[in-house]
Amino acid sequence: MNNSPNNYAVEMTGITKIFPRVTALDNVDLKVEKGTVHALLGENGAGKSTLMKILYGLYNQDGGQIKINGKETIISDPKDALNNGIGMVHQHFMLVENFTIGENIALGQEITKGFAKLNMAETNKQITALGKQFGLEVNPKDYIQDIPVAIQQRTEILKALYRGVDILILDEPTAVLTPQEIESFFVTLKSLVEAGKTIIIITHKLKEIKAIADKCTVLRLGKLVGTVDVKDVTENDLASMMVGYDIDLNVDKEEIPVTEEVLKVENLTVKDFRGVEKVKDFSFNVKKGEILAIAGISGNGQDELIEAITGLAQSESGQVLIKGVDVANQRPAQVRQAGIATIHEDRHKRGLVLDFSVAENFILESYDQEPFSKNGILKWPEIFKYSDEKIEEFDIRPRGATKIMASNLSGGNQQKVIIAREIDQNPELLIACQPTRGLDVGAIHSVYEALLRERSKGKAILLVSLELEEVFALADRIIVMYDGKNVAELDPRKTDDKEIGLLMAGGKNE
Repeated sequence: MNNSPNNYAVEMTGITKIFPRVTALDNVDLKVEKGTVHALLGENGAGKSTLMKILYGLYNQDGGQIKINGKETIISDPKDALNNGIGMVHQHFMLVENFTIGENIALGQEITKGFAKLNMAETNKQITALGKQFGLEVNPKDYIQDIPVAIQQRTEILKALYRGVDILILDEPTAVLTPQEIESFFVTLKSLVEAGKTIIIITHKLKEIKAIADKCTVLRLGKLVGTVDVKDVTENDLASMMVGYDIDLNVDKEEIPVTEEVLKVENLTVKDFRGVEKVKDFSFNVKKGEILAIAGISGNGQDELIEAITGLAQSESGQVLIKGVDVANQRPAQVRQAGIATIHEDRHKRGLVLDFSVAENFILESYDQEPFSKNGILKWPEIFKYSDEKIEEFDIRPRGATKIMASNLSGGNQQKVIIAREIDQNPELLIACQPTRGLDVGAIHSVYEALLRERSKGKAILLVSLELEEVFALADRIIVMYDGKNVAELDPRKTDDKEIGLLMAGGKNE
């Protein structure tokens, strides 16, 4: 391919970004060729999202230059980015749930007729044509709250294309898709590239980089490691570039005896805040020494199931038995005392107090106990000592993070704080919900090792994950959840991602 300057859609040269106490980007270069898929890879906190937020105008760089299609460009805000043909689809979709697909796509770009009345008929007609052009068919009249996550993603991409973008940034685009949806998504990316679009993907999934990307740029600790032709490197090569040392991507899971039953859920039914049944007569059990995984597409009742087990939601009927004791509809504190510790899916909402220090977050569930307090007075030397020990044990970075606000840690290190705290409760049952969402390969393997260590100690672990690669790496048994029901129980050694993906989407095996 011709690498003359005019062949680059994006050239970012010497990009520097400094936040209080940390240099997020240090003289980083990125060159993306027109009409290609370019992956951006790095550990959590490496600077990849910061770099893309600068390109999209959410941050302003402190140094460096940006060229779009060979022309030096100042991007001060997302409006500047859109005016230069740059769009971004964020990992957490930015859609109005009680608007239709058409209304979301047209928001801010509305077509009007007579007295500024919205012309939704013409808008929907254009959206339908755009969807057919790029293999992104949607029904513009469907409401966001009623459509699956894969169609929500299509809506976000169409929203960018509707605004005429030629450069599309995708942040962890396959995080909530089934294997079949990922295959379809890759077909869409290829059609976009064939139509002359340029795609930049932020991802931690090495297999997907190998499957779809032409080139990959790797960042580490805010600095450029290098850019490689994907066809010339292996997954292990990419992982080693990312973390700075050779890393074994295989998960070593030893055979251990499975013993007594710890958790038994019987005929559990749970309604959401609207009174809709989200968990329907659901039953399963988890024993000591095993990891039971619940696999399913987001929105099929997993959240409500875990909230009911942990006391955050009331169940309509059924039992939640911990070693024979029913804790259904008990308060969260009583559930914890019964022996359940939880790594919640949303680490910001349920896992951490972001404005507390790392040390304070470590003792959220034990601040009123020895050795951390006496007669209602916190013993800070003991708290800091404990925090430093956990930071060392779980490789939390930076090493001196004890007094740093949790909000200032990268996502991977925030997750390690939560896992360290919950494991240290020495629970009968450890629930891990999406424990590696948004983490890089190094942090993922740290989480895997922590969970497998607990399994080796004979702990019972309930894993809830949308990541089938994670399910297969960790699970001893797999339950597929669809439409609030237990539709299958499978042995991971006797199934594959295609079978599970079919069941997750509501299909049936022949």
